Amino acid sequence: MEKQFIVSARKYRPDSFEAVVGQPSITRTLKNAIAGNHLAHAYLFTGPRGVGKTTCARIFAKTINCTNLTADHEACNECEACLTFRDSRSFNIHELDAASNNHVEDIRNLIDQVRVPPQAGKYSVYIIDEVHMLSQAAFNAFLKTLEEPPAHAIFILATTEKHKILPTILSRCQVFDFHRIQIRDIITELQLIVDKEGIVAENSALNIIAQKADGAMRDALSIFDQVVSFCGNEITYQKVIDHLNVLDYDYYFKLTELFLNGEFKEALLVFNRILEEGFDGHNFIAGLATHFRDLLVSKDPQTVELLEVGEEIGRKYQQMATSCSIDFLYEGLRILNSCDLSFKQAKDPRLMVELALMSLSRIMGNASANSELIARPAAQNLKPNPVTAPVTAPSTTPITTPVIAPASARPAASPMPASNPMLNMTRLSDLHVKKTPQSIPAAAVPDHQEQATSGKETEELTNSLLKTYWMEFAEQLKDDQPRIYSTLTVQIPELSPDKKIKLSLNNPLQEKAIRSIQNELLQFLRSRSGHSDLEMETTVPEDQTEKRIYTQEEKYQYLQQKNPDLDLFRQSLNLDLE
Repeated sequence: MEKQFIVSARKYRPDSFEAVVGQPSITRTLKNAIAGNHLAHAYLFTGPRGVGKTTCARIFAKTINCTNLTADHEACNECEACLTFRDSRSFNIHELDAASNNHVEDIRNLIDQVRVPPQAGKYSVYIIDEVHMLSQAAFNAFLKTLEEPPAHAIFILATTEKHKILPTILSRCQVFDFHRIQIRDIITELQLIVDKEGIVAENSALNIIAQKADGAMRDALSIFDQVVSFCGNEITYQKVIDHLNVLDYDYYFKLTELFLNGEFKEALLVFNRILEEGFDGHNFIAGLATHFRDLLVSKDPQTVELLEVGEEIGRKYQQMATSCSIDFLYEGLRILNSCDLSFKQAKDPRLMVELALMSLSRIMGNASANSELIARPAAQNLKPNPVTAPVTAPSTTPITTPVIAPASARPAASPMPASNPMLNMTRLSDLHVKKTPQSIPAAAVPDHQEQATSGKETEELTNSLLKTYWMEFAEQLKDDQPRIYSTLTVQIPELSPDKKIKLSLNNPLQEKAIRSIQNELLQFLRSRSGHSDLEMETTVPEDQTEKRIYTQEEKYQYLQQKNPDLDLFRQSLNLDLE
């Protein structure tokens, strides 16, 4: 007779605390409770699927009934209690699925069963899986028995949704929170199974299986069985990504090179090829964001251990990370995160992704332009002031303090639409540098420029310049504080003769918003203009300081004054005000 196939999730299910994967603190606590005979009457095991909740409950139930515990307080697997448990014929362990037994009558039957002492062994253990599925009435019927069960009864409740459990139930249980299993622990367990089965598997292939499992050991074993059926006894990285429809790391590395070189056309073609191969755009963006995160943690030896990839791919990440600046990775993560959040709301998701790819391709180009602008000598950026007297030749000492170029000397704006947050790659705040006058001999300075030698700004502040600086500050708030950005772009200030900034607002809410950033705004304007004595005054119309709530009749009377025929229209349709 042909031997029946048993799935790996059942075949290699742990039968001792030592064999449980990825939950060392929980297994140690349970073993210590058994060793010290400090057993509670009710436990709640909670956590994601496939992390060992029911497995630990069964091992715990078997161990406390074992008559011949080992030195490290594990079940012996040889006594009668252990053998009956292994053969699934134990009368001391009772499992109940709360998803299908969630009524009051089911709990009443359980309560009647609890009263009966065990025929063999010391404890009757009741494992209730998916306990959050119990109805409200069933929970209430279970409360008294759960709080004061017979001495021989122990309850172990298991759930994936702890927030659905009544607080009165939680207060009667010892709660154990199971966490997702680490990728390295899953890989180690898979490697042990591969060795036992006589299968040859690449470490990078097992890494892909572990990542696909998302922290669940049971899912990892199910995927492993599926991959073995496809690959046979030789599991390779390429076969695994083909079968599991996982995007190859090579795509991400190729795209990163294109971003660094500013080749957005080639990046769009690569994305098109990815879509043609059947991959989802949203998953692609999420994967690319993870790729940028892995590059970021690869830049520092202290964080490289956070990289959860195979050894060979890990070396690729560390190599490429040397070519990527921190600013490039930060800005890339910001763009990708914004695209990820907006993907589902986008009417054209493909265009959303393509805009993100183009923005990523512009990061290095913008950074180069900014560096070139800041590095220009001051003599090229400042317009020479006309003088009638001969001017002494300027000092040949190089000027190291960066100076901002006037508006006429600044590079032309990008043709990309600035209203799209995905394209706002280089904020104007990145170009802000404090103006510092050049060192000019005193004899060569005209009277109207005498203040320049003392470090003060000589350029006269006008309404036009004030508006320019005002809009530059607003651009910095465009992504993080859109409401304040809207207020700043709509309410344009005026400069009074005494150099005080006067801002007229529509309502107190706008005034409150402006006051929240007033100090930063003034500091920015003072630094940008060189006038350290700038002050700002806000005004709100008096008729906006108090609001009143209008009744339906008052609203109707107002509309009727605007349109006298409105009452005839209402009467013709026999309408009444609600």
